[in-house]
Amino acid sequence: MRTLNFIKMHGLGNDFVLLDARAEKIEGSSLPQLARELCDRHFGVGADGVLIVHPSAKAEYRLQIINPDGSEPEMCGNGLRCFAKYVYEKDKLTKDVVSIETIAGIKVVAIIAEEGIVSAVEVDMGEPKDEGELKFEGFRFRKINMGNPHAVAIVSNLDQITLAEIGPIIELSSHFPNRTNVEFVKIISDSEIEVLVWERGAGETLACGTGASASVVAASLAGKVGRSVKVNLPGGTLKVEWQDDNHVLMTGPAEAVFEGKYYL
Repeated sequence: MRTLNFIKMHGLGNDFVLLDARAEKIEGSSLPQLARELCDRHFGVGADGVLIVHPSAKAEYRLQIINPDGSEPEMCGNGLRCFAKYVYEKDKLTKDVVSIETIAGIKVVAIIAEEGIVSAVEVDMGEPKDEGELKFEGFRFRKINMGNPHAVAIVSNLDQITLAEIGPIIELSSHFPNRTNVEFVKIISDSEIEVLVWERGAGETLACGTGASASVVAASLAGKVGRSVKVNLPGGTLKVEWQDDNHVLMTGPAEAVFEGKYYL
């Protein structure tokens, strides 16, 4: 029997098991199977995904993300913030801007810290891609790509949305060959929205950084909000700003919960 050291982290309740491949021997393991076991909330640690720290030849670090179903998404905004907090504090970084390689490209994060402890992280989410609209299952979805796919619907009442029922139908629809994340958005004002999220490969989660970003872009394109928006999610609040240079900045907290050993 061998063990893996891990740290449990979350961004607004979107929780992760983080493994540091620089220190832990994970090669030779089936990472999809390991992620399924780690993320199981009854028989494992319990999480919305696994984050793995790797060295990078293209940036300062490389982030690998694995969903609870074993699939590997391109990006994860909340995971990126947790990853940034971990490497900043673990490696005792002295600079506040860090480059991180992902499948969706190199992402740049700005650390907000005091005395070496990270309180928040600002992420340059890159440039969104508007991929048009789709009427489906009684909703009008705007397809926004934030490095990963999103289907965003603006609704008047979130209480009528049963995510556990509608989420999988949209995620697995043939309209989305690579599956999709799903967001339902209620407009509160021109600078504030409320969002429910169904994540591809993870299901209903308390927050989603790319989902919050896609929601702001979709709502702004619809003329419902401006370009700087407070996004309320079940797990808390993110600040999203769609800048004039077309880049989306997403800012929010990241927390470490506990460290442990997982027995293989």
